[in-house]
Amino acid sequence: MKIVAPISAVDEVQPLVEAGADELYCGMVPVEWTERFRSAGVNRRIFGNLTNYDDLGRLIEQAGERGVAISLVLNAQHYAEEHMDALLELSHRFASLGGSALIVGDIGLLALLAAEGPAIRRHASSLLSCRNADAAAFHRELGAHRAIFPRDVTLAEMVRTVAATPGLEFEAFILNDGCVFEEGNCHTIHLPSRQGGPICIDGYETDHRRVDFGPLSDEERGRLEANEESYRQWLWYRFSCGFATTAQGLPFGPCGLCALPALAAEGVVAVKIAGREGNTGRKVQSVRMVRSTLDQVEAGRAVAATMAFAQGLRERPDLCRSGYMCYYREILADGRAP
Repeated sequence: MKIVAPISAVDEVQPLVEAGADELYCGMVPVEWTERFRSAGVNRRIFGNLTNYDDLGRLIEQAGERGVAISLVLNAQHYAEEHMDALLELSHRFASLGGSALIVGDIGLLALLAAEGPAIRRHASSLLSCRNADAAAFHRELGAHRAIFPRDVTLAEMVRTVAATPGLEFEAFILNDGCVFEEGNCHTIHLPSRQGGPICIDGYETDHRRVDFGPLSDEERGRLEANEESYRQWLWYRFSCGFATTAQGLPFGPCGLCALPALAAEGVVAVKIAGREGNTGRKVQSVRMVRSTLDQVEAGRAVAATMAFAQGLRERPDLCRSGYMCYYREILADGRAP
């Protein structure tokens, strides 16, 4: 199983590879794109992108020297027809520099790249919402070599999809960044906090009223307030527990480490660490967490022992027991947690 890690600068190659990354993925917003379209909309992230081909070439070269493949993210929320020739040009230049794969979040672009793009691999982004075998087969027919499962696809759904779609690789999220909604159907943007922040975590003020216009009882008001508090708590977990880390720099937040034995057993070939815009330390420590847990799996340790190891890394078993940090919380619900 491969560990796929985010990267946003050339000097991150060595520490990420040394930490255990097998593949790296990056974003690129060329100066020419910005000048032509007056936007940074090559991919979904505003931050954490390379901006020139010299850096991209050096990043690919240094990764290649270490036997690590580089993928380029092309997953903006929207592309217009006028963007397509620029995306093709970017894809060909990326391939000419030695890039290995394109992570594509637009169904039309996926088909276009298969027909006119470079002869490199194409990965269907989680934004294409591959939630079942029919979707996976469709992406395979359009030229995808790998499909990245969206967040919150269950392990049972993954098992059925992998088994029913030979010839297509699958990748699953393993650490960091939890989308509140279904990101493949989300058409909002993540603004900087000073400009309002992501719409999904806005602090809305609410006023509850009965449909019959009668007064709320104390019990009803209490239950509604408790529900609001539960939602705020869930958001906190979903957004990396306030983007907190342990004293050693290990990140809290959305996590699938306990599911690694199941993912490996069912044929998922790669696990993805999210967060291209994160700092280098957060990325490196994320890779180390996944690598150390995957080592337990590959050494043949029992599932319960591997889960105990994973849950002990951050020394906050209470956060794990809540289930709110889990990408695959059925692992806990199945009673296989230590």
